[in-house]
Amino acid sequence: MPDVRLASPQGKWILLTTVLGSSMAMLDSTVVNVALPRIGRDLDTDLAALQWTVNAYMLTLAGLILLGGSLGDRYGRRKVFVVGVVWFAAASLLCGLAPNAGVLVAARALQGVGGALLTPGSLALIQASFHPDDRGRAVGLWSGFGGIGAAVGPFVGGWLVDGPGWRWVFLLNVPLALVCAPIAVRHVPESADGRTDHGRFDVLGAVLGALALALVTYALIEARSGSLVVVVTAVAGLAAGVAFVSVEKRRPDPMMPLGIFASRQFTAVNLVTLCVYAAFGGFFFLAALQLQVVVGWSALAAGTALLPTTALMLLFSARSGALADRIGPRIPLTVGPLLCAAGMLLMLRVGPDASYLADVLPALLVLGTGMVTLVAPLTATVLGSVDTSRAGLASGINNAAARAAGLIAVAALPLVAGMGEEAYRSPGAFDDAFGRAMVVCAGVLVVGSAVAFTTVRSLPAGCRRPECRTHGAVLAPPLEGERTRGRLS
Repeated sequence: MPDVRLASPQGKWILLTTVLGSSMAMLDSTVVNVALPRIGRDLDTDLAALQWTVNAYMLTLAGLILLGGSLGDRYGRRKVFVVGVVWFAAASLLCGLAPNAGVLVAARALQGVGGALLTPGSLALIQASFHPDDRGRAVGLWSGFGGIGAAVGPFVGGWLVDGPGWRWVFLLNVPLALVCAPIAVRHVPESADGRTDHGRFDVLGAVLGALALALVTYALIEARSGSLVVVVTAVAGLAAGVAFVSVEKRRPDPMMPLGIFASRQFTAVNLVTLCVYAAFGGFFFLAALQLQVVVGWSALAAGTALLPTTALMLLFSARSGALADRIGPRIPLTVGPLLCAAGMLLMLRVGPDASYLADVLPALLVLGTGMVTLVAPLTATVLGSVDTSRAGLASGINNAAARAAGLIAVAALPLVAGMGEEAYRSPGAFDDAFGRAMVVCAGVLVVGSAVAFTTVRSLPAGCRRPECRTHGAVLAPPLEGERTRGRLS
């Protein structure tokens, strides 16, 4: 049984290294959006390259995060976590030194691989190391400090972009890793699942899943050309998706056991997840561009402007979860997306010469209130919809689904909104397309609300409740591990 106490020096070192590790990945997923206009100008690239700058990272992270948790269970959580931190830092260095957009996109894909190793590992290390009496508080501190990292991310990113330059958004990860990895090696105890009946890794499933996402994403981003290559890629992506489902059905130890979707509630809440996180992913990608390209703000001002959503999540997500425990998840999961939709429609007022207090802040406060309302109940419903022994797997699938939804949204939304390849260089054209995009996002959120209202039911008594009560990330729901062994798959 794990026996490290939180008040001990070792406990504090463990908490520090896991917060540093998870913050690296969380910071990177938020600060890059603020840097996109400057990246586009400096590398003289089009909108498609900016989409790939975001999506290359999300692609490998979403496709491999379940496999990353399994690797830690089998080969040692500390070992895989340290490998992830070093890998992430090396890829970040390559991003910071990238001479052109092609190298940057490739390096971002490598970053996602590192993120898939360290993201599940940070929580698993806490759950595998701390004494049961301290584990809940340790998880709470970890999620709270991680949320603070997510909150300051856009501010720090904007300051770096306006100051030393966008490359430092990535280079910042290197000194963080130089602190994090040695602390982990010296102070974090090694742990693994310990079972002798491990099956074979579902590498084929992971490859097919990532390939399906990659091909569909490519087809959506490049669809403006209307070429035969795009059509062939789209068909190949759908075929890879079908092959993924077929492989997962037949394998004795699949990465994503399809039997878990026999729970109607679990399936329903994942449909809600796809809707809301597709809208969030599209919104945060385009909003940072809108505030800089159309409104004319600096990167620092744009990053700071987006802070209210994360701040509201940090302050009130735990209370929202407690309220959902009392009244059930159906009302929060119905009302929350509607509030988010209203917030995105309020963003239609944000155009040239927009006022922060009169135009931007009201929209973000309504959006943030909606996010607070729905995120904690969504996580609780995911965990309560399956057997306790599969809660970690259910959380991992839900987290991956959210990231995949954001990935597809960033690829598809500019196409649906009619953004041309050079739209981000033209304030007028971008403003028009942004308005159409916000209407689309609001519509997707309304669909998510309708799904929740018609399908989500009260959770059974005694079901698993989230340990991560405080949450500050805006692009994915919190990961939850299996309590006794810290497993995520």
